[in-house]
Amino acid sequence: MTMRPSLTRLAALTAALVLPLAQGAMAAEPLAAIGKGEGALNIVAWEGYAQDDWVKPFEAATGCKVNRKYAGSSDEMVALMRSGGGGQYDLVSASGDATLRLIYGHNVQPINMSLIPAWKDFIPALQGPDFNTVKGVHYGVSYEWGPNVLLYNTAKVSPAPTSWSVLYDPANKGKITVPDNAIQIADAALYLSKTDPSLGITDPYELTQPQMDGVVKLLKTQRPLVRKYWALASDEIDLFRNGDVTMGAAWPYQTNTLQAAKVPVADTLPKEGVTGWADTWMISAKAPHPNCAYEWINYVTTPKVQAQQAIYFGETPANTKACAEMDSQQAGACKQYHADAPASYFDQIHFWKTPLKACGNGKDDCLDYGAWQRAWQQVKG
Repeated sequence: MTMRPSLTRLAALTAALVLPLAQGAMAAEPLAAIGKGEGALNIVAWEGYAQDDWVKPFEAATGCKVNRKYAGSSDEMVALMRSGGGGQYDLVSASGDATLRLIYGHNVQPINMSLIPAWKDFIPALQGPDFNTVKGVHYGVSYEWGPNVLLYNTAKVSPAPTSWSVLYDPANKGKITVPDNAIQIADAALYLSKTDPSLGITDPYELTQPQMDGVVKLLKTQRPLVRKYWALASDEIDLFRNGDVTMGAAWPYQTNTLQAAKVPVADTLPKEGVTGWADTWMISAKAPHPNCAYEWINYVTTPKVQAQQAIYFGETPANTKACAEMDSQQAGACKQYHADAPASYFDQIHFWKTPLKACGNGKDDCLDYGAWQRAWQQVKG
């Protein structure tokens, strides 16, 4: 999924964040049984993933006090999970562009799925996806998912946009905001895959150097149009609330928050298609509170909490039984957030994944995530 602090300070960490695939994923023994809670739980999460509405009942029921650290990007999540030798945090709500980095970096531990009862009720595609399951070993539990949308001010943008082209239009100079992270390259790549077929882009996460050059060229033309690159979701919310921008790349969470504050905004899925996130709760390889971590995963994968999270953030739960619970909490929410959608809806979203040198066509000439990070810094100058 977060999605989702300024990230410029993370540029120096590029080398540490590159995926060390050559090492392979090591499968240490997962927890055999959930024991007594340790009284605390330290999590790294997307903003909006640990609200008091469901955190407080969890703390009361388990005695595990939740200490939250919101991250603004997947890069920051990886950096935080590796900081201090990796033993500072217990859990992270990692998106698909971070999960393999954490797995192959040996930063997270295998999950004993027999200790996660709700797992059997997950959407089949999220029970063992390749972004959190390696060679049959589960390194995380899927959580929620959703699209990256085009957000716009309905009072100032007319007609309603139907294409990502508005984010590259010089007429909108100073009115635009987009996320400040390297995976944003995929949004531009997806747009170019439809508008410039000569580049031959078939997967927005599998780019050769010539294709990346084309994407960087487009993003450099966008750079002077951007009022501000946002890091936290709240940054973008403030930009729209204050009238500093009129359109931008966003998550449904920003739309929901702004609409609740009576700011005239709407979002859309542009005709070129969308990227998206599918988030995973992963336990640190050196988690100081593993029992509380398992308690948390079990709690947030129940239909009730999945529904609360989905409605609050504007995303879709992994647990199929959350649909009825969503409607009981907010009439029509199940359909509104596509919790009852067929598999074809899930399949049409280009979900974040870690860029690798190995291309899907069998060749080995794609650019890895380290190259993506360097390209993003090149775009921003």
